[in-house]
Amino acid sequence: MNKQVEEIRGTGRPTMKDVASKAGVALKTVSRVVNGEPGVTAATASRVLGAIEDLGFRRNESARLLRTGQTATVGFIASDWTDPDHAAVYSGLEEVARRNGYLLYAGSTDRDAEREEQLALAMCARRVDGLIVIPTPGSHDYLVSEIEAGVAAVFVLRPPALVRADAVLPDERGGGRAAVAHLIARGHRRIGFVAGDPGTHRATELLAGYTDAMTAAGLTADPALTQLAAGQVPRAPVTAVLCADRAQTEAVLHALAHEHKFKHEDEHEQPAIVGFGDLALADLVSPPVSVLAYDSVLIGQTAGELLVRRLAGEQAAPRTVHVPVRLITR
Repeated sequence: MNKQVEEIRGTGRPTMKDVASKAGVALKTVSRVVNGEPGVTAATASRVLGAIEDLGFRRNESARLLRTGQTATVGFIASDWTDPDHAAVYSGLEEVARRNGYLLYAGSTDRDAEREEQLALAMCARRVDGLIVIPTPGSHDYLVSEIEAGVAAVFVLRPPALVRADAVLPDERGGGRAAVAHLIARGHRRIGFVAGDPGTHRATELLAGYTDAMTAAGLTADPALTQLAAGQVPRAPVTAVLCADRAQTEAVLHALAHEHKFKHEDEHEQPAIVGFGDLALADLVSPPVSVLAYDSVLIGQTAGELLVRRLAGEQAAPRTVHVPVRLITR
């Protein structure tokens, strides 16, 4: 430890004035870096951050609360921690929160709408500045009064219902369009769709993309083929199938394997499969499974940046940002 650091630590807790002295900048510059304000070059910010780390400086959050009315805390509500996409969203959000000086609280609803409301309102009661929510189906109007009171909110993966707020969503319609267009280009005409729960946002968007691609190719979708259950696929007159999530893809693979075991069908007679969300060993099953995938970490980062801008005072109308969904062919 250098002499300057020893002297400062020997006099008590380092202050922003100490940081400014060590970094060779004005006190206002340190304040801007600490509070995530614009107007500081990358090189200067790096020097200030280095001084902060060397001195072990910690911002006085009580003073921040009195000055700004903000607690520098953000809540994240997942609906299912066992879903790898949810954990990846958290990872992206955590990186943005840490970089901007926010403490992140997290909880899970286990896909229970009542639990979501309780958890969100409990976080608001503890004065989080903002919320990132992976919502359960149903109304989210319980947040209207909180948003009107100044809590920033961003919904991810699924849009909110009955409340106006920012949202960051995968482009599921574009993904469905790309998947079905790919299958059509490979010669498929009777393409099934397995939604699982047809009322979900993802199922609705994928089906819209399916229809877009069929229409663009001059084809008419058979309604009976767009309402398949996983167990129906082996006996349905389809040459390809689009599945709305990992669970449906796995269920279709299981049904096909069970049927093949008893009928000894040639593997080339099995329908081609495109699933939403990648699977372990998806390239090793027969036939291989092509998938639609998106960058969950990027969704978390994008949501975090939206939230930070709202907390900095941005007043634009709520927006929806779509993150691309890409087709991985196998």
